[in-house]
Amino acid sequence: MTDASAAADNSDEKLPTILCVDDEPNILASLRRLFRAKGFQVHVAEGGQAALALLESETVDLVISDMRMPEMDGAQFLAQVRARWPDTVRLLLTGHSDISAIIDAINRGEIYRYITKPWDDHDIVLIVRQALERKALELEKKRLEALTLRQNEKLKALNASLEAKVEARTAELRVANESLQSANEKLKTNFITSIKVFSTLIEMRGGKLAGHSRRVADLSRRIALKLQLDSRQVQEIFVAGLLHEIGKVGFADELLSTPVAMMKPPQMEAYRKHAAQAEQLLLPLQDLRAASEIISAQFERFDGTGFPQQLSADAIPIGTRILTLASDYDSMQIGTLTPSHLSPEEARIIIVHSSGKRYDPEVVNAFVDLLSDTSRKQAEKERPAEIALPARELQVGMVLSRDLITPSGLLMLSAEHVLDERIISRIISFERSGNLQLSVYIYQNQKI
Repeated sequence: MTDASAAADNSDEKLPTILCVDDEPNILASLRRLFRAKGFQVHVAEGGQAALALLESETVDLVISDMRMPEMDGAQFLAQVRARWPDTVRLLLTGHSDISAIIDAINRGEIYRYITKPWDDHDIVLIVRQALERKALELEKKRLEALTLRQNEKLKALNASLEAKVEARTAELRVANESLQSANEKLKTNFITSIKVFSTLIEMRGGKLAGHSRRVADLSRRIALKLQLDSRQVQEIFVAGLLHEIGKVGFADELLSTPVAMMKPPQMEAYRKHAAQAEQLLLPLQDLRAASEIISAQFERFDGTGFPQQLSADAIPIGTRILTLASDYDSMQIGTLTPSHLSPEEARIIIVHSSGKRYDPEVVNAFVDLLSDTSRKQAEKERPAEIALPARELQVGMVLSRDLITPSGLLMLSAEHVLDERIISRIISFERSGNLQLSVYIYQNQKI
């Protein structure tokens, strides 16, 4: 049984479509009245088989199914919806407390939420809207990823006209693409490698940003360890460092090349949006939620005069306080923050003078301590034994002790990667094509 919303207007905008499935006509009538009044297009079906038949001919954004139904229960029905229409959001409506049945529905149908009978009208409408918003964000993420891919293809076409760079650039992109494909295949088991590859998207634009994210991530991690934060926080801060500039992926070349101190008001307004844009890009990824919150607040200042919420002191996440200092320290040296390239000592002096203003004094103290000779010697002593080898001396089973970076700053392989015959051949081929020699850092006396 179907019932399209009679409230359709002359607007071209398509109303969200909901399918309600229940063997009780009064329940269906209540749901239909509720959601039609809230501006949704509503279909109803008295049972799983009828609902599946309707889905064959209608596009549905969200399904609400009762658990207890004859012939086909909610778990069985939602499992079929998941298999045949995976993009349709699935909600379970249950009027009993059979936990095992609910768990079965969650496992088989991968439902977004379950709702108990009797429901609260406000709550169920809010849950449906949140579920549809989440679906819209996932679609927007795919659109942005496709846009990024198209922009990278345009960059390759532009670079192809520069004959002097064609061969070297093509080799780098081929190696980076192979590395990206390898990381995607191992995404579930190699999370950090995937994040490192993702962070190179902005660096592939070239210029001053090459290697910036990895240096910032490494310094942020060392400061977090110095402050004795727990391992989860250290991991989140490291990931935030890798991704903190991903919001710049759509910036024009002129904006990317202009130091922050020399930006005009319209440029500054566009520049300040990159933190929020990064948060939006990462929002659909649950595992990156904490990192996105760190990134979104990077323009706040310790004294409360920052942007956009004027947060101060401990109201700013500790990860953000660390990330801001680490990013500024590297940016001053590569000339993206200040008009000229500062030396490490000049950048350190500016940061110390801004303690209590832009930066957290506790974070500044940990940073200064890290730069001391004693701290560096202790870090070198604690580092596992490693050796640098030319590519021709690499052997199958050796394990990288550091990231393998191209001369232009792009990531080829992540630390802890186990070398095989194919990878070693690729490294040697890359050296020959670029007429260069790489130093590959390997754990000493460790081979798998």
